[in-house]
This record gives sequence, structure tokens and C-alpha cells, in this order.
Amino acid sequence: MTTVRAICVYCGSSTRVPESYKAAASDLGRQIADRGIELVYGGGRVGLMGIVADAALAAGGRVVGIIPEHIQALEVDHTELTELHVVDSMHTRKRMMFDRSDAFVVLPGGVGTVDETIEVITWRQLGLHDKPIVLVDHEAYWQPFEAMIDHMVGIGFCRPEHKHLYRVVDRVEAVFSALDRSPEPAIPAQAKWI
Repeated sequence: MTTVRAICVYCGSSTRVPESYKAAASDLGRQIADRGIELVYGGGRVGLMGIVADAALAAGGRVVGIIPEHIQALEVDHTELTELHVVDSMHTRKRMMFDRSDAFVVLPGGVGTVDETIEVITWRQLGLHDKPIVLVDHEAYWQPFEAMIDHMVGIGFCRPEHKHLYRVVDRVEAVFSALDRSPEPAIPAQAKWI
């Protein structure tokens, strides 16, 4: 298993969420930094994104933000990061976040977080990477997502083994033990269509 030196965190940019979600983001940022792991994220200073970055920085961690020009223009970029990369598009941002990371941890978030999560799971399904993916099911947030995947499996659009492309944990403290476990064997990409 590859040593995890950098974790990409996907999470929401909304501030209109319960305090417990903010606390989970802060806890994750601190724990990443405490382990000497670099945090890679979307470069924002608002919502859970800003909280996870601030917590990692406060704990002495390295934080790399990657933000598209059109979002930076809204003045929501975090200007106190170890590195801030301003890129030309969302596609470039997502690819750079992927390339800079050894693993992915997903906190609750909105449509953008779901987009990023589905993409990185799909890339694993297609054999484009074998990096671990962990969803933090804080207060059962990802249960509807899990139900949707189960529905896809039940209908036949996904195979049951596709549920092993990612792991789900119920709290931040369980993220790192999930990352330490050996990943499930890769599913041959051709198995998607057979």
C-alpha cells in the first residue's frame, strides 16, 4: 500500500450548516496536520473548506489550495495557505487536486462535493487509479448516497463489488484506520461492461 503523504479533502463551502459539521471539519484538519500529512483542497476560505484548512494550519500543517480563477474573482480564496494555485478551470483544479494527493477524504457537502466524489470513484472504477477514498458519514449524511448506490446495484447498473471502491466511516477518528487498511483489490475495468 502506498504511504499517504497528502490527502485531498472534498467538502462543502457553505457556512449555513450545523455546528457539529464545522467541528468535524476542524477535527479532520487538525488530525491531518498532527500526522504530518499535507492537506490538499479547493482553496476556499469559507464553509467547511475554510475550517479544515484553518485547523490544519493552526496545527502546523502544510495546506495546498487549488482554486479556479472564476472562483478566486469572488474573493473567497484563502490567502494564508502554504501554497495557493490559481488555475484556469474546474477541470484543471480537479486534475491537479488528484495528482497532488495519495488519498481522498470526503466530508459532507453540496453538489460540488458530490461531483468530485463521484468523479474520483468513477476514475477508480475505470482503473485510472487505486488511491483510497473514504467518506465521513457524519450524522448519517452519506446514507442517501449509499442508498442510491444500492439502488444502482439492485437495478444492475453497478456491480456489488463497486461498493468496495470506497469506504464509509461514521466519524473523523475512523478515517485514518480506514486509510491504513489494505485497499480492496482493483476491479478490472472491463468488468464494468461484462
